[in-house]
Amino acid sequence: IQKVVLETLDKDPLLIAESLMNYPGLPMLGCHHAYIACGSIMAALKNEGSRDIKAQDIFEVFKRTEKQAISGYCGLTGVCGIAPAIGACFSVLTGSRCGTDMEQRITMKAVTSVMDAIAELTGPSCCKAYVWVSLKIAIKHLKEFAGIVLPSEREFICSHSSRHPHGCREQKCPYYSAC
Repeated sequence: IQKVVLETLDKDPLLIAESLMNYPGLPMLGCHHAYIACGSIMAALKNEGSRDIKAQDIFEVFKRTEKQAISGYCGLTGVCGIAPAIGACFSVLTGSRCGTDMEQRITMKAVTSVMDAIAELTGPSCCKAYVWVSLKIAIKHLKEFAGIVLPSEREFICSHSSRHPHGCREQKCPYYSAC
């Protein structure tokens, strides 16, 4: 994931994420998806160029994500690791930390929106759907709060439903395709 994120020239986080989620060795579920989400956003921001995003910023986001994207915690704590991963992106981008005002508000609003969207897609959990909806939310917040416009028109059609170990939500999932 890190290699692709650092080397891609793409400005579309949805395209970056889709290519990573289609990697043959990637498990269907798991915390790898948190790194896909935050890595895709950070790579797109770096390539888009309106902010001075460096490799060290991407490493910092991965380091922060590692502290909260822990396997199985979605079921144990109610917090999918993708949400704090997106929060790490906004935190690094805005300079948010304890004691900041708007920077922390922007970061928390983005994370809250991501968690709300993920909660609507549960039953059973699907990391791929969570990545997709989280990126869509993050792109919207980047535009609204930072004036950063990233491509967001791409629609994800899931090709992984047969691999879901707990059973795909199928028609209840906006990314499901019966084909």
